[in-house]
Amino acid sequence: MKFVISAAFQPPEHLVPIAIAADEAGYEAIASSDHAVYPETLDTPYPYTEDGVRRYDETSHFPDPWVLAGALSSVTKRLRFTTNVYVLPMRNPFMAAKQIATAAALSNDRVTLTIGVGWSNLEFKLVGQEFKRRGARTDEMLEVIQKALTGEWFEHHGEFYDFDRLKLTPPIPTAPIPVWVGGISDFALRRAARNDGWLSDLQTSAEIIECIDKVRAYRKDLGRSDTFDVMASASDAHGVDGYQKLGDAGVNHILTMPWAFYHGLTEDLDKKIDGIKRFADDVITKMS
Repeated sequence: MKFVISAAFQPPEHLVPIAIAADEAGYEAIASSDHAVYPETLDTPYPYTEDGVRRYDETSHFPDPWVLAGALSSVTKRLRFTTNVYVLPMRNPFMAAKQIATAAALSNDRVTLTIGVGWSNLEFKLVGQEFKRRGARTDEMLEVIQKALTGEWFEHHGEFYDFDRLKLTPPIPTAPIPVWVGGISDFALRRAARNDGWLSDLQTSAEIIECIDKVRAYRKDLGRSDTFDVMASASDAHGVDGYQKLGDAGVNHILTMPWAFYHGLTEDLDKKIDGIKRFADDVITKMS
């Protein structure tokens, strides 16, 4: 089992010391969240809470995930960087490929791309991207980006993107970038089955295992291996036994804010670092 620190909503000045502490304590990765803006009023409901209230507010921090990966890779040695999640269809595929490739090159290939299709119509409108059919466009964007990341000449003639031969100029990653898909809808689980892994929402262990089983079944229908990555955040698993149960079901990455178990959702950086170290002693070393 590998452990990933959620950097969601953390003040930018805390991220370098958090990453250094995570790197030294044996965590696998750090995951950053993604939103472009915070609309005061929504025109589509927030889908991940029963009352539709967002889990964050206008004071929450959302640094650019690829700038962050490049910066944090310069002060760490082995820590990987991923996203929770990167809203791919809000972007242009060429600019996204350039940013992802640059972060991978600067970090010596320590990047995993975890994507979602988004839920905020208004946010898409503000950045000039179409909200409708964003799922189908995401699938085609992944095709374009994966071709671009080879560094070779390629062309593409699809429904949303149609262009003649071109290539992404360096920097180019020297290893394939894994693609994980976040989301709990049937569309998201099928998309995860077509790629390298799946990311849960904040769910119970039973809900996570049910989703894993669905992804596994979809992969079987596609003739794909039943081995794939799963990064999960379980609301009811907080120790070795709970994590082991998830591991037995196919989870191989736990997404967590480790300081919350010792100090709550503190804003004190020293307590965050203390929680990172204590969780490593209490959990990570015991599961290695």
